[in-house]
Amino acid sequence: MCMISAVLGACISTRQILLHIVPEPGNTGYGSAVMGMHLYTWALLIFMATILILGVVFLFDSQFESKEATAKTRSVPALGTAAFWLAFGVTAANVCTTFLECGFKQCPDNPTSYLML
Repeated sequence: MCMISAVLGACISTRQILLHIVPEPGNTGYGSAVMGMHLYTWALLIFMATILILGVVFLFDSQFESKEATAKTRSVPALGTAAFWLAFGVTAANVCTTFLECGFKQCPDNPTSYLML
């Protein structure tokens, strides 16, 4: 799932980069630059690094162990459970704020206020 998410994120950020690859006069891209690059460019770099790191991790996973060694049941550590609930909470907060900002309509290109407030 991590690899699929990283590839999908890389595709989406690449699309955003290609939309703004030739800026119009007076338009330097969507949003402000952080350390010389826009956030969608940073996102592509991070997604590509994630894909590379996951490739290395997949090489050293337990796929090379015998079946008896991998047959043991593994419990989810507390840190993994906390990470899941943190990701779930952030996702729920994003859903709520997007609903407050756009309602059931399509979000505007540059939202400046909350529609539902």
